Amino acid sequence: MADKTVLIVYAHQSPKSFNCAVKDAAVKTLTDQGYKVLVSDLYAMKFRAAATADDVKGKLKNPQHFLYNEEAGLAWKEGRLSDDIKEEQRKVQQADLIIFQFPLYWFSVPAIMKGWIDRVMTQGFAYTLQNLYDNGLFKNKKAMLSFTTGGMESMYLPDGLNGDINVALWPLQNGVLRFCGFQVLAPQIFWSPAHTPDDAREALLEAWKTRLQGLQDEKPLSFAPTELFELNFQAGFRLRADVKEEFASKPYGLTTAHHLGKPLPPNNQTKAE
Repeated sequence: MADKTVLIVYAHQSPKSFNCAVKDAAVKTLTDQGYKVLVSDLYAMKFRAAATADDVKGKLKNPQHFLYNEEAGLAWKEGRLSDDIKEEQRKVQQADLIIFQFPLYWFSVPAIMKGWIDRVMTQGFAYTLQNLYDNGLFKNKKAMLSFTTGGMESMYLPDGLNGDINVALWPLQNGVLRFCGFQVLAPQIFWSPAHTPDDAREALLEAWKTRLQGLQDEKPLSFAPTELFELNFQAGFRLRADVKEEFASKPYGLTTAHHLGKPLPPNNQTKAE
């Protein structure tokens, strides 16, 4: 794997954390396999989370009505983004696989990691209006979430207190990663390590190392192909009528979010088919 590069975008404040142990295990296991491993340790870098006009060098197109998406996209095109964003974009360009390592905060990523997404994945660099989902700019790259939870696994089942984890994962895995074209690998979820005995935590790390050894050959998660939709404004970018008719007699919906009034397909965001 000498020609393969992995970027780990890591967000935890403590080097004593289980997240840090998971990150370190990934670095060693992947390096031992011959991968080039890059790490963006966001807290150590003091990475700025807020997407503001400070991200743009030079004059703004419209300083009276600042629109971050538009200004950042133009700045990317003209090479005027701030140096920290440029550096992270260079890492993304090199990466064949990106692993996001974090503790689940409020059913999402920590603010500093959300800031990385907001600031690094700029229009033009990560997506265009013509290059989304199946046709995304990163369709030849893979990405995955690896995270810890505070609650135990049963709390994230469809009948659990926190609700179906598949629902919580959809915005990150479809709305961010697949939106930009990534092939999304099944998430690595470490359920409630803070309330797990030491020997069980060690077993979790060993299982993670084993998975990493075969990660490159894993099938990605299943998402609805864009060809199933009417891709024009007149039709509202909705599922084709024949697709709806086909799924009318099936027991489950198409995906976690395209459920079509049916039960959600089990494990749609947690296991590859």
